[in-house]
Amino acid sequence: MRLQDELPVDHRLGQVYRYGAGLGGLFLVAFGILGLTGGSPGFIDTTGKQVLGMSSNGALSVLSLVAGGILILGAIIGGNIASDINMIMGVLFVLAGFVGLMVLDSSANRLAFHIGNVVFSFIFGFVILTFGMYGRVSSHLPQDNPYWKRRHEHDAERPDGPPVLVKVLRPGPPNPTGH
Repeated sequence: MRLQDELPVDHRLGQVYRYGAGLGGLFLVAFGILGLTGGSPGFIDTTGKQVLGMSSNGALSVLSLVAGGILILGAIIGGNIASDINMIMGVLFVLAGFVGLMVLDSSANRLAFHIGNVVFSFIFGFVILTFGMYGRVSSHLPQDNPYWKRRHEHDAERPDGPPVLVKVLRPGPPNPTGH
């Protein structure tokens, strides 16, 4: 089974994943291009130059272009691939925020991170992660949602009857959605 098979082609969630990936990717590409243009502070210079309120050097600009390209590619592909890419990139940006926080004001700061970059990494990571998880991760998904259907495809096999008898026949943790 392919990942694309879970989400119908015309499902409205696909648009959320695409817009999230596309807008995030466009911002990162713009940041990368602006970081590479003008007076360059060096590829791995630890001081960097100001770009859109953040610090950037050549290495961070190239990484921004690559990350933006990946997000734009996800927006072009769409569907579950865009959702997966959004979630992966979101986690990577949150981790980059933590790493940036650890190397702040040290000689190991090869991407010229300043506190603005750290805050941006956290916010951008959580926003992209939210776009990727939208409609996939919740205990209260509507029953027409393909992810709800996927999680409940074996519900027909559950025994029917009083809750005590059902618990004896099918022990396990309670289902939070009440099914």
